[in-house]
Amino acid sequence: MHRSAFARVLAGLMMVPALLAGQVTGDAPVRGNPSAIVDLRTTAGAGLVGAAWRYHDAAIVEVAHRAVGSDLRPSGPPNRTCDLVPHAGVAGFDDSSWPVVPAESLEARRGNGRLSFGWYRTSITLPARVGMTDVTGTTVVFELVVDDYAEAWVNGSLPIVLGQAGGRFIRGFNAPNRIVLTRDARPGQRYEIAFLMANGPLSNPPGNYLWVRSASLEFYQAQSARVGDVVAGDIRRVDPEFDRIVPRDAKIEKLAGGFQFIEGPVWVKDDGGYLLFSDPNANRIYRWTPDGEVSVFRTQSGYAGVDVGAYHQPGSNGLTLDADGRLTINQHGHRRVIRIERTGAVTVLADRYQGKRLNSPNDLVYRSDGTLYFTDPPFGLPRVFDDPAKETSWSGVYRLKDGVLLLESRELSGPNGLAFSPDERFLYVDNWDVTRKVVMRYEVAADGSLGNGVVFADLTSVPGDIALDGIKVDREGHVFVAGPGGVWVFAPDGRHLGTISPPEHVANMAWGDADGRTLYLTAATSLYRIHLRIAGAGTATVAAR
Repeated sequence: MHRSAFARVLAGLMMVPALLAGQVTGDAPVRGNPSAIVDLRTTAGAGLVGAAWRYHDAAIVEVAHRAVGSDLRPSGPPNRTCDLVPHAGVAGFDDSSWPVVPAESLEARRGNGRLSFGWYRTSITLPARVGMTDVTGTTVVFELVVDDYAEAWVNGSLPIVLGQAGGRFIRGFNAPNRIVLTRDARPGQRYEIAFLMANGPLSNPPGNYLWVRSASLEFYQAQSARVGDVVAGDIRRVDPEFDRIVPRDAKIEKLAGGFQFIEGPVWVKDDGGYLLFSDPNANRIYRWTPDGEVSVFRTQSGYAGVDVGAYHQPGSNGLTLDADGRLTINQHGHRRVIRIERTGAVTVLADRYQGKRLNSPNDLVYRSDGTLYFTDPPFGLPRVFDDPAKETSWSGVYRLKDGVLLLESRELSGPNGLAFSPDERFLYVDNWDVTRKVVMRYEVAADGSLGNGVVFADLTSVPGDIALDGIKVDREGHVFVAGPGGVWVFAPDGRHLGTISPPEHVANMAWGDADGRTLYLTAATSLYRIHLRIAGAGTATVAAR
């Protein structure tokens, strides 16, 4: 295929229209109607779960601190700043000296007006039954609405995640904060709840006071609390070995939709776990939580130039984590690989090879020794292969070790996804080229260099304008390739075992959840998942389902 035709095919695939019906959609923490509600503003409701409310004003005080240092942390010269006291969200905080507040008086106005802050604390214990509802196995949601803003701590925890809105954090002016306490309730489970209230807006504090509009527990039966919708799709079984990987009763679930074109997912284990994924067309990184909430994690994730309108895919693509849990991002528009430090600072890991600018880094993976490998096709450039800003005549597979960037392969026209075998003896790299839909397998030397590349799988004969994209490998060495018709699953010896096909074209995948056996699929405009028997390479060892 001529390069210009190749570019048109690629652009047609990637430019899913932005004018989709509705906006990006993720479920609320749970859907449907609860089977029972406990109103914590009533004596009966509070008594049912053993809740005794206590209140205390919070105040801004001046404290000693340090100015920002060269490490962007408080390591500079001593200074003075402000703090908010008390810090009453921590687990085991002694509130015994605080006055008890009757449940019916939660709506009473507290604080002193204007810039006011206050703490409420209580503990709840789940009963065996709530009305006609057997609590065992239910999903329990704590919902809070205050006048005006709130942050809620549960069991001494307030996870801080970039881009998070709602849940335990300020949701908005008089907006409900909804927190899933458990998705598998057991009678006797105890939860320590503390929430800080603030008068708002903070930039123009009103003359009114702090009060609780609503505080309740909602109980959802398992079916109504489901996060994903089981959707139509196809699971094609070619070889009996496929049953060891994909259960016979496996279902494809749709988790969220309304995106432009999503890619590059990675599972983050912190704070109960969540998924990050790119929308390179929309120039954003999104965050999806197991509660079904979708939020913008990072805007302008790949480019912030004045000519951004010329790009089909200006944003980030591949995402991964290094051994220290730092997010590493391939940025199309900026044509570079960056790492986000714990301080929020950006470190550019690679943007040039021998003085020439990279094309548009696509996918990436770390070796266990910290060496980073990434692919660099020109798909993020406005005119792809024919873009006048392209500075290399090849599309490379690169290795970054100890700050030195090395070109390992330039034989593929569109190197895309890449993944290591479980023992890291091999690196798999596939090709987005409709005239050569191949997965290459390279031997990895002790120093990390690649050699002896052979064709592991060839899908060129599969018709259509869809080539090969993301790759993942499970703990037993099965290779998952996003290609025409879905995710192709291969045995370590290259045999095609079966295909997982959601309703939309799959661009990439990520292993997730605590056991590492859930495969999350970024597919065109929607996010999907499927639960498998074998965990992903690099995840915790678990028993088969």
